[in-house]
Amino acid sequence: MDQETINYGQQQFTLPHDVVPLPSKGMFYKNKKSSLKVGYLTASDENILIAGGKDMTTNLLRAKIYEPGVRPEDLLESDIEAILIFLRNTAFGPNIELNLTDPKTNRKFVANERLDELNIISGNEPNEDGSFTTKLPMSEKTVKLKPLNFGEVTEINNLSETYPQGRVAPIRTWRLQREIVEVDGTQDKVEIQKFAESMPFADSKYIKKFMNENVPRLDMNRVIIAPSGEKLMVNIGFGVDFFRPFF
Repeated sequence: MDQETINYGQQQFTLPHDVVPLPSKGMFYKNKKSSLKVGYLTASDENILIAGGKDMTTNLLRAKIYEPGVRPEDLLESDIEAILIFLRNTAFGPNIELNLTDPKTNRKFVANERLDELNIISGNEPNEDGSFTTKLPMSEKTVKLKPLNFGEVTEINNLSETYPQGRVAPIRTWRLQREIVEVDGTQDKVEIQKFAESMPFADSKYIKKFMNENVPRLDMNRVIIAPSGEKLMVNIGFGVDFFRPFF
C-alpha cells in the first residue's frame, strides 16, 4: 500500500466525525488506543459502496478512519465491526432487516433488529504483548495465542476464494497458524505451521472456545422467533445485505 493511500483518511480531520470506542479497549495495540476518530458517511462514499467488490470494506475504512498511523488491516475483527456499525447507524439508523427462513415451514420471512442494542463481551486482559497463554488439554503443550486482525482475516478469505475448486480450503488450519505465535517456548513459524496441521482435534476446539471467551468482541448473535414460533439463532453478518440500505 502506498503512503498516499495510508494517509487518505488522516487528512480529513476537519470533516464531521465522532469518536468510536473500541471493544478491544486498545489492549492489543502498541499505541493502546481505546477509541478512534471516524468520519460520517457522505455522498462521495456512495461511490465505494456502489463499486462493491471484495475490497469495499477495506476501502471504506481507509476513507473514514481519521487517525494518524492507524491502518484498518491492523485492527481486530471486533473493532472493525464496531466501526462499521457506527457508519451504518449514523448514516441510515440502527434498524436492519434480516431475510430468514422459518425452519418449521421452510418459508422465507423478514425480521427487524436494532444494531444499537448489541452487547460487548468484555473478554479478559491479555499479556503485555497482546497475547494469551494457555495449556492445551490433549497435547499438554503451552501455547501463546493472539487474536487475528482484519488484514489476516481478509488474507484467509482471499486464499479460500482462490483455492482449487472441488477441494476443501483448510480455513481452520490457516487461522490456527496465525493465532498460535508460540508453542512450548518456540516461535519458529515452520514448527508452528506443522503443529497447527497435526494438533489433536480437541486442542483445536479448545483454542476456538478459549479465544471466543477471552477476546473482547461484539455479541452479534440474535435469537429470532419465526412466524411458526420456532426459535432461530442468527449471526448478524457484514456482507452485502449489511450495506443494502445505502444503494
